[in-house]
Parts: sequence; C-alpha cells; structure tokens
Amino acid sequence: MNSLRTKIIKRLPSAPRVLSIIPPMTQLNTPYPSTAYLTGFLRSRGIDAVQDDLALALVLTLFSPAGLDSIRACATALPEHARAPVVSHFLAEFPRYRSTVATGIAFLQGRDPTIAHRIASSSFLPEGPRFAALDAYIDPDGGDPLAWAFGALGVHDRARHLATLYLNDLADVLREAVDPRFEFVRYAESLARSQASFDALAEALAAPATLVDTTLHALTLASIARHRPQVVLLSVPFPGAVYGAFRIAQSIKAAAPDIVTVLGGGFVNTELRELAEPRVFDHFDYVTLDDGERPLLALLAHLSGARSATRLVRTFLREPESGAVRYVNLAEPDIAFAEVGTPTWDGLPLDRYLSILDMLNPMHRLWSDGRWNKLTVAHGCYWKKCSFCDVSLDYISRYDGASAETLVDRIEAIIAETGQTGFHFVDEAAPPKALKTLALELLRRGVAISWWGNIRFEKSFTPELCRLLADSGCIAISGGLEVASDRLLKLMKKGVSVDQVARVTHAFAEAGVLVHAYLMYGFPTQTVHDTVDALEYVRQLFEAGCIQSGFFHRFACTVHSPVGLNPEEYGIELIPLPPGRFAKNDIGFIDPAGVDHDALGEALNRALYNYMHGIGLESDVRNWFAERVPRPRVPRQFIARALR
Repeated sequence: MNSLRTKIIKRLPSAPRVLSIIPPMTQLNTPYPSTAYLTGFLRSRGIDAVQDDLALALVLTLFSPAGLDSIRACATALPEHARAPVVSHFLAEFPRYRSTVATGIAFLQGRDPTIAHRIASSSFLPEGPRFAALDAYIDPDGGDPLAWAFGALGVHDRARHLATLYLNDLADVLREAVDPRFEFVRYAESLARSQASFDALAEALAAPATLVDTTLHALTLASIARHRPQVVLLSVPFPGAVYGAFRIAQSIKAAAPDIVTVLGGGFVNTELRELAEPRVFDHFDYVTLDDGERPLLALLAHLSGARSATRLVRTFLREPESGAVRYVNLAEPDIAFAEVGTPTWDGLPLDRYLSILDMLNPMHRLWSDGRWNKLTVAHGCYWKKCSFCDVSLDYISRYDGASAETLVDRIEAIIAETGQTGFHFVDEAAPPKALKTLALELLRRGVAISWWGNIRFEKSFTPELCRLLADSGCIAISGGLEVASDRLLKLMKKGVSVDQVARVTHAFAEAGVLVHAYLMYGFPTQTVHDTVDALEYVRQLFEAGCIQSGFFHRFACTVHSPVGLNPEEYGIELIPLPPGRFAKNDIGFIDPAGVDHDALGEALNRALYNYMHGIGLESDVRNWFAERVPRPRVPRQFIARALR
C-alpha cells in the first residue's frame, strides 16, 4: 500500500482531473446535488472537474429492451413454484413489456408527451400487481375512478401515474427475480444502516455478482474510460447508496488501481465518524468528513506532492505499515458559504431524468415529480436546538449565510446553464430573514422562478412575509411539526407551539403556498394518549386547509443528538451499542412509557394517507386504530379557534 500510494502521488499531475459520481440509488427525477456542488466548487478553484450519475444510468440500462431481455433470462431460470405473481405476470406479458418499455421511459422523461393519450387509455401498458392500487380511488358517483382523481383534462398526469405503476411493477420483477435488495431509493440499505460490523457489506461485495452488479460494473468502466480521471469522488448521502458506491469503487480498483478513490457525503458524516475498519480501504483510499471543499483541497494538494499526509483535513486513511485506520485533521477554517461557488450540472443528462407520479397529492408529488435545481440558502441551521437532531455535527451546527445578491447571482447562472427555473432549497431550515431578502432581490431583478424548501414554522413567517415569498415564486413549504403536542414540542426544544404552527401554515395556505408537515411518533415519554391527541391536531390542520401533505416517521435516537448525548434528561436509558469498527449512528433505548409505537404507526400512516386524499377528515381519529385507544383531549375546534 505504501509503494502504491507513493507511486500515485508521483504520477498525479499538479491539477488532476476529478470525477464526482452519484452512486445508486438516490433519485430518479433530478440529480442528487452533491456532485453539482463539488464540481462547481472545484472548477471555481481552477481544478479540472467532471461528474456522472451512475444511479440514473443503472436504471435506464436495466429498464430498456436489452435490459428486460436479461431480466427475463433470470426470471425463466427460476423454478415455476418459486416465481412471485409479479414475475409470472411479467413472463406471460413479456412481449408487451419489451415493446413498451422504451416508450414508457421516454414519456416519463418528458421526451414523448403525445403518447400520454394511449397510456391514459389503460390499454397500452401491461398492468401488473401494482395497478391494484387504482382500486383506492373510488369515484363517489360510480364512474371511472381515475377520471374522478385527475379530472377530465388531466390526461398527462393520469398517464404519468399509470407509467409510474408500470415502472414499479418492473422494479418488483427485478427484486423478485434478480436482486432482493433492489429499491429505487433504499437499495441494499440494511447492509449499511447503523451496522457496527463491516462483515455483511464485505460478504455482499465478495458474493457472486447479480445482473445489477454486472450492469453497474460495465457502467463504471465506461465512465472511467470516458472521463479518464485521476481521482474519483463517491458522495453517499444515505445508507441506500452505500452498497452501490462500494461496488463502483471495487470495479475501479480492479480495472485501474492507480485511480485514487475517495468516499464522503451525508452517510459518512453521520455514521462513520469513528471509522476504524481497515477493510473499507480495500476499496477507498481516503474517507473525508463534513463539507467536502476544505478536505478536498488539502487532499488534492497532498496527492500532487504539495502537502504531507500529516496535514490532511478531516480525513481517514489506512496506515501503510500497520494497516490501522488513522484520522488526520489539521485545523484549518472551512470554506465560507459565500465562497463555495455556484453548483453546476454540466455533464449530467438533464433530459433523461424521470418525473415520477407515485401519489396524487399535489404537495407530496414534488419530491419525485419534475427536475428541480437544488440550491442552499445558507449552510447549517440557524436554530440548532432541536433535541432529536444531530446538532453537534458540522452540517447543522455551523451556520453560515450569503447575501441575497450572491444567491440570486447563483440562481441566474444556474438558469442560464440548465434552462430551467424550478428550484428546491435544500436547507435544514431556511432562515426567514434570508428568505425575505432573497424574495426582495428576486423581485427587484425581475427574476421569475418557482421555488420550494424547508423552514421552521416560527412566528416570523407573518401573513405579509408569506405573501411576499409567494410573489417571489414560492409554491410550497415543508416544515417540522414533529409530535403535535405542546408538552413534547417543549421537550424537543422545537421553539414552536401547535397553535403557532396552525397560524403560520394557514398564512402560507392563504397565500396560495402548499404546505407539508414532517410528523414524528415514538419520541421519549410519548404515551398512547399523546399519540391520539397528536393525530387529532393533524386532522384539524388538514380540515382547516392549513396543511395539504404530511409524513409520519418513527423517532430514531442518534448518538450525535441531545437525546443520545443526554438520555437522562429525556427519561430514557440507552441500550449499549454492539462492538464494531464501521457505522455508528442510531442507538436503541428503553422508554419507561412502554408504548407499542409500531402498532400505533400503522394507524397514523393509514390516517395520514387518507387525509392527503381528502378522505376521513370528519371521522373520529380513534377509528383509525386497531386497538381501543382513549378519546382525544383536544377540543374539536382547537385549530379553528387558534386561527381566529
């Protein structure tokens, strides 16, 4: 390893070409922004930087006529008794699947819009088990359920929903016949999520390659041949992209061992902060923490011979002599947010991303529908007090902003490059003052965009500010209501109350802005009665038109959050983590309340799904629960009174 590293350093030019790769799986509708941020920054420093999205390339290759031929070969090799219904249907209808897959993909890419009429007729695409979901859309008058859901003129959306079900059917076939780990987002997630041991991932990487693996291998080699990099960066945002990243690195090391591979991203920042597993470095030469800009500059200087290994910044490496993992962190200031440059999507196939319509809810669909330019208003979180959040880590704790002029300069540059004016601000919580100045600058310059992003539902968002943001192009807002309970919101240090959230969300709704609420259950000391009360608050918020969409997620205690760092303050006892040298993030705990939150979660998600479709808003919330639960303590008109 020592001789190899010395050889690499000697061979790398002073300005090596850097390739940033999006590994599978991330998103289908728009590029995950990490490579755009890093490529834009590196180019601003005069570094030859390019990027590639192998997540999208993998999906487009597998779901093509040739890809379906390969999937069919795997499916026919299965004994008949072992074939899931979706696989049997696929084989029986294979000629139709093969003849329609290219057209269906092109339609979801927006490249063949006129085929919508044939797709919407429900006679063009073969319909597998996923199409049973259409039974959920019941026309009150007994007519066509999709006509009721989409309206007489919604041909394009209707067709996209049907094409999405078709694509999901094919993904189910791939999972059942080829690789049981395959998901569009959570691909092989269990191999990486809070895995103290690297063993499961190592075994998967050493196992015989599946069709998915061999396809990704071929795409990796093609990307390396096309871009000819000396350094490859693999940014891994969450556990569902870890296996794909390691497979890509494995392919690179086998084919071109002189290429330096570097691992970073959100998963690394939260789960690998205590990395001590040497086997990781069979695939990656370096692992970097936190924002990539400063560590990358130091690493590139080291690789070109201008800096020693002892002067790296927030970087793990394997010692050549001992084989032990070492963390090196020379104290150097981070790159200021105003100086990181403008993200660039140059090199990514922007016309090939898929607009997916999984759910009819107009707010909920934004995450998978349309190609959004992703941008950050400020680095970190200006509040950074929420007890469930990783407030001790850099991506939350270091708040740093930029002027409205700088932000709009970036917006104009991105529009000029991509030709698209839709923006998703991906802040932890965009600051109200920054959004106000940004809105005023957009209006002053006459820059017309559509944008949405994440906020805190704090009182600074007055009706006047909400109208200003809408005038500047704001179409939707998401924010954390978490557990709709004033007692628990106070324990969370959320800094908001339920009635305040009602007034803020109502102000946005009145301004014509869609609102999504992030909701939580299972927080320490939360009782069954708290959960029933929270659902009643949520029901009233939907009924009053304050929110149009929401998502319940189960609380997870992390080692970097105030709950994980100070469990006694929240009345819980942590369960010791198993020994290990790989990932460390989620940690189990014992809550004296002893509530079966899993059972409650099923009721919460069932209720929320119906609320998002305008169903059941008049019903008693207790009807959603399988077991007997107490009557809500919340007055039926609580939200209505708060709004008055």
